[in-house]
Amino acid sequence: MQIHRRPRYRQDGISPWPFVGLIGMAAVFFLVAASGPFTPWWAQTLLFLGWGAALVAAIRWWEPHPARVVWVPLACGVMWFVVILAGVSALGW
Repeated sequence: MQIHRRPRYRQDGISPWPFVGLIGMAAVFFLVAASGPFTPWWAQTLLFLGWGAALVAAIRWWEPHPARVVWVPLACGVMWFVVILAGVSALGW
């Protein structure tokens, strides 16, 4: 009689991209939080709201579209850069 052993954990079909995307979201969070002393309160609030919306999108895409999750922190980082650059050049932060 042969004993069939099950693997301890299942690794087939698990994509690493959502994990990479959420690590990127954590990095973008630090960018947004670190820009607090240099931005007015309303711009900081908008940056945090944009980051929160991106986080919700990343979590919702975790299982149905795992490859899209990587692009969410990249888009969020570009959004942060554009807002800071526009604030510095146009509004004189």
